[in-house]
Amino acid sequence: MSAETVDSGTGPAPRKGVSILFGLTLLGLLLFLWLLLGLATNSFWTPNNISNLLRQGAMTAILAVGQTFVIITAGIDLSVGAVVGFTSVIVAWLLAAGVPLWIAIILTLAFGVLIGAFHAFGIVRMGLPPFIITLATLTSLRGIGLLITNGSTISITNEAFTNFSRADFLGVPSLFWMVIVVAIPAYVFLHLSRFGRYLFAVGSNSEAARLSGVNVHRTIYLAYILSSTCAAFVGLLLASRIGIGNATQAEGWELQAIASSVIGGTSLFGAVGSVHGPLLGAFILATINNGANLLNVNSFWQRIITGVLIIVIVYFDQLRRRGAR
Repeated sequence: MSAETVDSGTGPAPRKGVSILFGLTLLGLLLFLWLLLGLATNSFWTPNNISNLLRQGAMTAILAVGQTFVIITAGIDLSVGAVVGFTSVIVAWLLAAGVPLWIAIILTLAFGVLIGAFHAFGIVRMGLPPFIITLATLTSLRGIGLLITNGSTISITNEAFTNFSRADFLGVPSLFWMVIVVAIPAYVFLHLSRFGRYLFAVGSNSEAARLSGVNVHRTIYLAYILSSTCAAFVGLLLASRIGIGNATQAEGWELQAIASSVIGGTSLFGAVGSVHGPLLGAFILATINNGANLLNVNSFWQRIITGVLIIVIVYFDQLRRRGAR
C-alpha cells in the first residue's frame, strides 16, 4: 500500500454516509430532549437557563473535539480536566503578575502545546501506554497547580478578560461562538486534510500506516498536542467565566469529554470519529444534566445515565466491528 492510498482518504470515506445519518440521529435526540424538558418544566426555555446550558455545554464540546483527535488514533487523554484547572491557574497567575492579556493567553496556550508534546514523547519515545502517561499528568498537574496557589485560588481582576465569557453576540453566548471557532478548523483538519486522514490510518493500523509512508510519530504528537491545546483553551474560558484560577476546577471533565466523544460516535478502538458527533454528544450530556437539575433529580442519577449511555454505545460499536470482519 502506497502513501497515495492513504492520501486518497479511502479509509474514512465509506463511513461518511453512516456518520451523517448518525449525526442526524443525535440531532434528533437533542431536539427531542429540549422539547421534552420544555414540556416538563416551566424554566427550561427561559433565556437564563438556555444561556447557562450553552455556556456549560460549550466547554465540554471543545474538550470533546480535542479528545476525539486522540481517540481516533486508538489513544486516550485522561489529563484534559487537570489541564483545564492548571491553565486556569496559569492565566490567573500571569494576569496577577501584570502580564498583558494577549501575552498571558498565548503563554497559557503554549503550556497546552508543551503538555501535549510531553504526552506524545512518553508514548512514542518511552513506550508508555497513553492511559498511564496521561493519568500521571492528571495527578501531577493537580499537585503543581495546588503548589503554585498554596492550595487557594487566584482572583482575576482583568475585566476585559472576565467580561468576555458573560457577553453575548447576536443573542448567543460568546462561549458558544468559541465552539464554532474551534469546530470549523477542526472539521477542515479532520475531514478535508491529509493529516486528518493520517489520524484515521494510525488508529486503524499504525504499522500499515507506517509502511504506507505516514509519519506515525508525528501524527501522534499532533493528536495529543491538539487535545491539550483544546484543554488549555477551555482553561482560559473557564477562568474567564468564574473569575479565578483554581487547580481543583474541572475535576471529572476528562470523563465528560470522553463520554461526549463516544456518545457522538467516536470508537474507543480507533479509526472512527467525526467533529459534529462529539459536539452533539456534549450538548446531549449538558441537556441531561441541566434537565436533571431542573427536575430536582439526584445528581447521582446523572452519572448513572451517562455510564449507561457509554456502555450501550460501545456495545453496539463492538457489534458493528464484528459484523465488519
